[in-house]
Amino acid sequence: MSEHKYQDSVQLEQVIVDGMDISGHWNKMFVPRALTQFDISGLEQLRDIPGAESINNCYQCAKCVGSCPVEYVGSYGPRKIYRKLQIGTNLIEDDYLWLCTTCKNCVRVCPKEVNMGEIIPAAREKAVLGGFIPDEIQEMLQSVSEYGNPMGESARKRAKWTKPIKDSIKNLAKAEEGESVDVLWFVGDFYAYHGRGNDAALAMVNVFNRLGVDFGILGEAEKTDGDSQRLVGESGLFEDLANHNDALFEKFPHKDLVVNDPHAYNAIKKFYPGITGNTRNVTHYTQFLSSRLDELKALMTKSFDKKVTFHDPCYLGRHNDEYNAPRELINSIPGATFIEMPRHKEQSYCCGGGGGGMWLDGLVANYTSERLSTNRVREAVETGAEVLLVCCPYEVSRFEDAVKAVNAEGKLEVMDIVEVINACIPEG
Repeated sequence: MSEHKYQDSVQLEQVIVDGMDISGHWNKMFVPRALTQFDISGLEQLRDIPGAESINNCYQCAKCVGSCPVEYVGSYGPRKIYRKLQIGTNLIEDDYLWLCTTCKNCVRVCPKEVNMGEIIPAAREKAVLGGFIPDEIQEMLQSVSEYGNPMGESARKRAKWTKPIKDSIKNLAKAEEGESVDVLWFVGDFYAYHGRGNDAALAMVNVFNRLGVDFGILGEAEKTDGDSQRLVGESGLFEDLANHNDALFEKFPHKDLVVNDPHAYNAIKKFYPGITGNTRNVTHYTQFLSSRLDELKALMTKSFDKKVTFHDPCYLGRHNDEYNAPRELINSIPGATFIEMPRHKEQSYCCGGGGGGMWLDGLVANYTSERLSTNRVREAVETGAEVLLVCCPYEVSRFEDAVKAVNAEGKLEVMDIVEVINACIPEG
């Protein structure tokens, strides 16, 4: 036992206690374990941050480690973060703070309710205030601050994607205050600015029109929803964005606020009310379309004879408990054969884009063997599916890059669910 690395010992030649000589080989005293010599001020600092208190609940069972998507391609997990805090790490100044995608899978399995979905943004806010922020995130925040979107694109170009549409689309940015619509469609950044996002946006317009939906967009007046900015610790910028967008929602009366981005859904539903005091009837587009399923089925008369699989977005699924609406739409696609991936619904893997991960590929690459999106595409390929369906704007570009990385071009296509729905509706 004395040779164990944690069991170094000392033995005095003579030991006298209360006048009694207890010297001898049997009085060996073991040196305290090294753990007691570490500086745990980093742990104390973290658990004192409002929102991060639950880190103190960890009792290192390590259930979170096996559930963490970053651990699957690297070495991570809340338990490992806690251990680093125990042995001297200041998380506020460490890269480990930025590897979490806030997917919430660890929260799902934690018996002690350690909530990394709250801990990480709270700690990042402290880091941002202290100037400890990755260059990639700083650049993204600067773009949002200047242009209202993380791509750094001009606000004037936000509605440029609508040009191919033959029939005019109601752009409320050019309308008088008070003009009402049944559906106010919050288009989002990737649908507005990314080429593949444009494809899905155009498909969405056609589906709305064929359903006879009275809808309008906010055009160049719209700004990013702010959820990613909140998650990387820029709470002040998030508040500005929430107030800006909510003022637009207030300006144009509507029955339903429809969003295509699960991150926008999460922000507007859960966090805008605490800032603006207003609660909106916000729905993800899969929820809205599934509520019109009978009408959609009547429209979808063209067959889509392919094997398809589906990736559950973390912020629609685990964060907001919506698993059925996308599947109802998928199962209504004529001719399609739906194959679930092994990791699905509550246990779905993460694409890596959440929690600011969309803008952290450079930093994350230093700690992982491959992108999370690449790992997920490998799983999709193994199902034998020909199409990987998604319903989050982040995922088309991430997964299409991953398809190239695993040499699956021509074998696996990535499509937004609404693109497939639109493909099944004949021109009319």
